[in-house]
Amino acid sequence: MGFPFTTMTLNLLLLMAMVATNILSLYHLTSTTLHPPKSPKHPQVPDQLLHQLHTIRATINHLTRLHPNTPILTSHSSKPTIPSDLSLYSHLSPIPSSCHNHPDLLYKYMSYTPFSLCPSDPDTAESLILRGCHPLPRRRCFSKTPHKPVQTLPINNPFPSLSSIPETIVLWDRYNCKSFNCLNRQNPNLGFDFERESSRHVIYKTELDLPVSQLMQIAKSAKSVIRLGIDIGGGTGSFAAAMRRFNVTVVTTTMNVVAPYNEAVAVRGLVPLHVPLQQRLPVFDGVLDLVRCGHAVNRWIPVTVLEFLLFDVDRVLRGGGYLWLDHFFSKGVDLEKVFAPLIGKLGYKKVKWATANKTDAGGVKNVEVYLTALLQKPVSR
Repeated sequence: MGFPFTTMTLNLLLLMAMVATNILSLYHLTSTTLHPPKSPKHPQVPDQLLHQLHTIRATINHLTRLHPNTPILTSHSSKPTIPSDLSLYSHLSPIPSSCHNHPDLLYKYMSYTPFSLCPSDPDTAESLILRGCHPLPRRRCFSKTPHKPVQTLPINNPFPSLSSIPETIVLWDRYNCKSFNCLNRQNPNLGFDFERESSRHVIYKTELDLPVSQLMQIAKSAKSVIRLGIDIGGGTGSFAAAMRRFNVTVVTTTMNVVAPYNEAVAVRGLVPLHVPLQQRLPVFDGVLDLVRCGHAVNRWIPVTVLEFLLFDVDRVLRGGGYLWLDHFFSKGVDLEKVFAPLIGKLGYKKVKWATANKTDAGGVKNVEVYLTALLQKPVSR
């Protein structure tokens, strides 16, 4: 076994082993049918047959360990053609294992003509990322840009009027709506009316609210400082825009699932990170002062995934930094029995902990509650 096997040779050996196993099994079944044993309750399998089967099984296991990624061919399947650039890139950089769980999408994403325009199919990339295939493999093709060049963009104003934003900054082909105004008409709460968003994170209406000015005052009173932060699932970047007024730099993780959220963040002069919730935060340990989790972080995230997310937040926060769970929602009974103990595992100081009933249709139906919590990481451990 010291000599390397080619893929074709390995497949042939595995196929022969499978055929041999089936023939031996058929022989055994036929022989026991023609010559039934005297004791039907305890049929005896010949030692020679057992030895042969064990040998074949050990061979298959050994070959599989040598080539774990080699598919076993059957009469009903054929090996798909691996895109040439995917094969090339896999020798330069490791590809996340989750990508291999969705070969159809991966092969589609990597099927292109090098040094030409990339395929106009951004949904494939989005689908792969949402399935855990992240970071995506790099490609040697040119990203598509709008036909009409963008002449001017709002400067130093994170809350621009829609009339000042050229619609050509977005490639609208993949979306039902073809403009920001259309998105606002469909759902004004999506966050694309930037002038309207200027009042968010500013006004105190209920115990669930935490205006940015109050947050900064809390940090000041604790002799702490907030300079850098990340907003997980931050939509169009309204929280980062509000923090910019206080000279705080916040980057926003967001996805383009049904609307151009990343472009919306960027047009406001802010930094979008195209990162899914299950992805490790692309930030070094202990460098952030603040992490905010908005509506995207809620009870629909599996508990174990949420636990890993919270401890990744702990990783990037410095000692004395703040975790802000903003309007986290769950069923009332689950908040008490599941999520509160889970959050408690961090051992953070509760600066603010407020709950209230979720009064929309879904909240009433599912007996859900909101939680807004501001938690401070211990200064040292």
